[in-house]
Amino acid sequence: MRYSLINIVWYSEKRKNILLLLKEGPRDIDRIKTSLNETSRSIMPQIKKLLQKKLIVQNGEDYCLSEIGELIVENIEPLLDTMRVIEENKDFWITRDLDFLPQHLFSRLGELGHYLLVEPDLNRMFELPREFKDNILKSKKVSCFISYVHPQAPSLYLELADKGVSLSLFMTNVAFLKLKSEYPKEMKQILSSSDVELFLCNENVPLPSLAVTGWFTYLCFLNVEGRYDHRDIISFDESALLWATELIEHYRSKSERIYFPYVKAERT
Repeated sequence: MRYSLINIVWYSEKRKNILLLLKEGPRDIDRIKTSLNETSRSIMPQIKKLLQKKLIVQNGEDYCLSEIGELIVENIEPLLDTMRVIEENKDFWITRDLDFLPQHLFSRLGELGHYLLVEPDLNRMFELPREFKDNILKSKKVSCFISYVHPQAPSLYLELADKGVSLSLFMTNVAFLKLKSEYPKEMKQILSSSDVELFLCNENVPLPSLAVTGWFTYLCFLNVEGRYDHRDIISFDESALLWATELIEHYRSKSERIYFPYVKAERT
């Protein structure tokens, strides 16, 4: 029977795992069996098929990816990562509004990695989530995008500023006006710190909040009905930090820096 490459790669979890394992480097049969918790009887037929399709090659006792095998693994890995991210909480993701994401980041959603879905505590709806507050207060550098102003957020930003945390705040015009009008004292104190910078985004981005630090990222999305239901995600994976940093930099490019008393920086 002839097998297409699609069948070879996707229709066998064992073959897929062999390819992903060999991406880390050459392995002999004993190391492959140990890593995948398989027997010779179960793994050798799959190795034979991969050899026949020239997705792997044998050098002495070791097996390694061929050039074609490397190309395929490099392309299937992001898709597998994305599928895993979605499958972990499918009901959550199918109800999120992700249209605002730049295409290059939307297609790399799998880089959020291993994350925790933070469900709202109905008894503490007016408090910042513990997972967010505890971790952000341990951070030395924080970048936040804000379109939704949580009642406790201004005091948190002030606490970070008082601790000398390097804090970059990116916000929509609506969020900025709310903070300026309802929390004028806190905003003045926050912006008096030399470690704080404020940016006003020129777009009305439907992203309630995003925070990225040197060791975790926290994301709040609207649902498809345009409401914020307080279901958030937190990730400590390095790939998630890089992904979130790229999103922050995307909004930096669409923002102007604001100085107290709320004067836009002159463009050079």
